[in-house]
Amino acid sequence: MNHPVSEIQGIGPRMMEQLESMGITTVQDLLEHFPFRYEDHAVRPIIEAQHEERITVRGTVHSEPSLGFYGRNKSRLTVRVLVDGLLVQAVFFNQPYLKRQIHLGDVITINGKLDKHRLMISGGTLKTKKDSVQEGLEPVYSVKGEVKINTLRKFIRQAIQQFGNQVEEILPPQLLNTYRLMDRAETIKQLHFPSNPEKLKQAKRRMIYEELLLFQLKMQMFRKIEREAEEGQQKNFTKEAVHEFMEKLPFPLTNAQNRVLKEILTDLGSEYRMNRLLQGDVGSGKTVIAGAALYVNAKAGFQGALMVPTEILAEQHKESLKALLDPFDLRVELLSGSAKVKERREILEGLKIGKIHVLIGTHALIQEGVDFHKLGLVITDEQHRFGVEQRRILRKKGVRPDVLFMTATPIPRTLAITAFGDMDVSIIDEMPKGRKPVDTRWAKPNMLPRIIEFLEKQLTKGHQAYVICPLIEESEKLDVQNAIDVHTQLTQALPHFNIGLMHGRLHADEKEHVMNEFAENRVHLLVSTTVVEVGVNVPNATVMVIYDAERFGLAQLHQLRGRVGRGEAQSYCILLADPKSDVGKERMQIMTDTTDGFELSERDLELRGPGDFFGSKQSGLPNFKVADIVEDYRVLEVARQDSVKLIQAEAFWKGEAYEKLREYLKKQVVLNEEKLD
Repeated sequence: MNHPVSEIQGIGPRMMEQLESMGITTVQDLLEHFPFRYEDHAVRPIIEAQHEERITVRGTVHSEPSLGFYGRNKSRLTVRVLVDGLLVQAVFFNQPYLKRQIHLGDVITINGKLDKHRLMISGGTLKTKKDSVQEGLEPVYSVKGEVKINTLRKFIRQAIQQFGNQVEEILPPQLLNTYRLMDRAETIKQLHFPSNPEKLKQAKRRMIYEELLLFQLKMQMFRKIEREAEEGQQKNFTKEAVHEFMEKLPFPLTNAQNRVLKEILTDLGSEYRMNRLLQGDVGSGKTVIAGAALYVNAKAGFQGALMVPTEILAEQHKESLKALLDPFDLRVELLSGSAKVKERREILEGLKIGKIHVLIGTHALIQEGVDFHKLGLVITDEQHRFGVEQRRILRKKGVRPDVLFMTATPIPRTLAITAFGDMDVSIIDEMPKGRKPVDTRWAKPNMLPRIIEFLEKQLTKGHQAYVICPLIEESEKLDVQNAIDVHTQLTQALPHFNIGLMHGRLHADEKEHVMNEFAENRVHLLVSTTVVEVGVNVPNATVMVIYDAERFGLAQLHQLRGRVGRGEAQSYCILLADPKSDVGKERMQIMTDTTDGFELSERDLELRGPGDFFGSKQSGLPNFKVADIVEDYRVLEVARQDSVKLIQAEAFWKGEAYEKLREYLKKQVVLNEEKLD
């Protein structure tokens, strides 16, 4: 299978170059270049077809074909055909030669897109009785340069003839039998040249499972190797100590918090190093869990570090953690970039001799001269905001510390078990009792005067509000409201209130100043771009207005909505949008339907796809050839469970039945550049 493609009959040096530009250098590459769709050439009754579906029909020519020209060398050939008792108009573009092949009374076969309302088939292909009519499914491939689809089809057919008997089965008999999977050689053949729709379905099913299993196996192997290579620092603590912490909490934990805390405590007490992702929606209570972990870590004689993206967030975490840990005489300190020289020196000295139990800070934590006495637990909040290198440096400040990543960005379970397959994932999927959901409304731009009235009422009651805009200044490219104009407009409309302005072009200390003014209620309404998205906690803010809301993704809208609803008063989120697209309308509908971040993230994934969800780099998500992690999430779950069982079984590492699978994984190089840090 590793033969060069030049060994396939008919492929010369020039064609070999063209195939190489498509990433096809070996016979295996060619055989695994699967079609991205299939055209169904099976003749079907029109009544069974959907509007705008591609369909193949057979009928009798009912009128002489009419040929017209338009534009530059463009033609349109129209002919009426009697199909299943219906008179259908068939249209062929830029194929004028077909006029000579069509005669009254001929029986012809047409494949094209059906306009069911106008009974018209367009943009299609024509076969007459003289042509060999291919019935069934025809593969359509992505091609490039001089390589044409028919040429590629021919080479693949030839490759199957020459090398089809060399395709090796890599899945063990046990899995093939359990799931009744087609063998690999037949799968490849059916994916390229399906005998019928059922065979194609079975071939796809087999290849989807194989792709997802191989990826999950790579993830699990990496995890096992990394765990065994690097033992953690076992934390010794008593159940009594944990109970003592819980009793001092001003509120009971939710079931989800209890479950997640148990998972983290098990990790801390084990000999393996913790590598866990903690997901929890805005306001679900992740900070309490972090506090409990830092408390247990300190009770076992270790120090903890919490790294956050902004100084405002660091300050808020300090207040929260001091409230939780002060009763136990545990010292919590904040190392900020703006700390005075004397204060900074005292903190660094206390850290070095072990007098400080928990240190909170931004990337200031990873600077030289910040030395811990005995670092045992590293927590990073909104970890995707830090570079891989920053997180690595912080871990190096301890000796094999346990690592906990926290995020309020709900990552769909489907993506979490794929992209974070080398980590344990804990999810707080329950909100604390008594928390009022944010009342979310979708408003059209002509309702702006009413919205300003509503803002005035809320501000008069002593509450505060956010108004979010997509851009800083006017842009010719995008017809969207911008923060500077909106700030001017609201300052005029609400003269009795102090309106603040914040955007990405302000210096860090200017942003800090504006946010502190807002947090202390000296600024009543804050007009901002999305820089307020992460980590701002102003319980007095009860209104979030988002201009041009259709331009934001669901996850981002949800993050913004999470800035309000943090106090006891009812809060509101107003989505100001006039979406032209169906996707925009659907987003607004979803936002008003649910406040559950995880449900939203799953819907967002369906709308946008996995690539867009994580951004263009995709952070470790491979490009599957047949599988789709959104559509095939059930198979993904099964593949993950199977991979965990396999990695733990001795038979997988030594058994003859798994030899081909082990060889395949070795050739792939376990997790080569596919790991999320």
